[in-house]
Order: sequence, then structure tokens, then C-alpha cells
Amino acid sequence: MELVYLHTFREVARYGSFTRAAEELGYAQPTVTAQMQKLEQSYGAPLFERFGRKLRLTQAGEALLPYARELIRLYGESKEVIKQQTTGPIAIGTIDTLAAFFLPPYLQAFCQQYPQVDLVLRTAGEAEIVQQIRDGYLDFGIIFDRPCTDPELITHVICEEELVIIMPPGHRFATATALTVHDLCGEPLVLTEEGCTYRGMLLEAIGEAGMTQRIACQFSNPEAIKQCVRCGLGVALLPLMAVKRELAEGALTAIPFQSDKPPFTIQLIYHKKKWLSPSMVTLVDTITRSQREES
Repeated sequence: MELVYLHTFREVARYGSFTRAAEELGYAQPTVTAQMQKLEQSYGAPLFERFGRKLRLTQAGEALLPYARELIRLYGESKEVIKQQTTGPIAIGTIDTLAAFFLPPYLQAFCQQYPQVDLVLRTAGEAEIVQQIRDGYLDFGIIFDRPCTDPELITHVICEEELVIIMPPGHRFATATALTVHDLCGEPLVLTEEGCTYRGMLLEAIGEAGMTQRIACQFSNPEAIKQCVRCGLGVALLPLMAVKRELAEGALTAIPFQSDKPPFTIQLIYHKKKWLSPSMVTLVDTITRSQREES
């Protein structure tokens, strides 16, 4: 049995489709079908079943999937060990806000030391980043969330980051020293995208308070959110780092958001079984240095 069959199996399981897996892998669909037939013959059990147009894993397929992921991960790790790589790509997943307002100086410092390493930055929501690390598609994640307790991951808490309610200067909240969820009652909101952790926290708090709230608009891009707030469409919840320039320019006002929820922190995460090359160790050290310097 070839490892490539397990790789194809993982992709079919990921997308729930032979056609989509074939497109992602650059194969013709009959090639994917033939590989999966050979894999089923090798294990002596069907790995997929169809319900109408939906493709699902059988019980045997569900049992095989974690082994397939582990074998693929080990194969990749063995190649890295042999190469002792200080070249090649490092894939990092993060959210838009951290990509724009937190990571650049750390990546610049790393690239000065390892100019031959290609850093591949992919933006996504925290839940997707965690899953892609589990599946081996990302080397590292930089997330903004309440403390990560996933037993499969190693977590470095870098720092806490304050969440603030932003508004135009002259807004009725502009002279407040702090705001709670109850203060926002009746105020239109400009939200981040679904899946954003601090959006989820805010909506959870609104629901627990028994409030209903009008959502003016929602974006994944923090710059779009800030522009809408400046235009008076509503107020927004963002990390303080995302609005420091506008605060200095007097274009926006930011008031701390008080909540009884656990504080949000910037965290670097990776799989506990991930082998770290020398360049990866340096990257972790570079990004987590601020944590050690403050402690």
C-alpha cells in the first residue's frame, strides 16, 4: 500500500467528495476512485458510503482516519529530520487582526536571521486554525482567544490584549471610563465575521443579559470595521492594538470593555507531536520573547 493512498483518503474525508479531493490534489477523479478502491481492498472493508449525494466515512473509515493522519505526519516529520531543514516554507495561521497589527515586527526579525525560509501566512478563524494544525496543514497558529486547553496542542500564552468598544469622537459613550454589555443596549453594532472569538464572546454576553441587538454590518477586515464606525454606522468591539493609530490621530475613541469572561490572550499554538526544525525553534523563540521579557 502506498502512502499516497492514505493522503488521498485524508483529502476525500476532509472534503466529503471524490471530485473536490481530485481538484485539490490535481488528479483526475478516476485516479482518486481507483486509489480508494485499492485502499479498501487492502483493508478488506469499505471506507465510504453514500446517502443520496452525500459521501460519508463508514465505521472502518472513521477508525482509519486518525491513523492515516498520523502516518502522513510521521512521514513529513521523518523528511524534516533527515534534511535538518533551515530552508523551506513554514505555514502560520492567524486572524486578520494579528496578521496586520501584531506579527509583522516578529516576522521581520525572524526573516533577518533566516532569509532562506519562506513564511506562508494564512488567515482564518481560530477554530479553523486549530483544526488545520491538528490535520497537519499548518505548522503554527497565532490566535486571540480565551486560554486554549486543547490536549493535542502546545500553547504559549504571549500576552493579554485589552478589548475596547470603538466609536467616533463625540459619541455619547466617548467620556465613559468603561463599558459593559448592558451599556450597549439599543446601540447598533459593527461586528467581525462569524467564527471570530471575541465576536462570539460579545454575542454570548448579550444573550445572557437577555438583550436583543441590531447588527448594522459585519466584516472580516478590521480596517473596514473602523471605517464604518467612523461613518457612524455603529460601535464595534476590537482589540486595542487594532485602533492605536486612529486613537493617536483622534479619528476614533476607544473605551475599555468590561466583562466577567476570562481575558483574551494572544497565543502561539502547535501540535504537541510537531517536530521543530532549528528555524522553527527560532521562530517560536522570536514570537514568545515578549512574554519572557515581561515576566
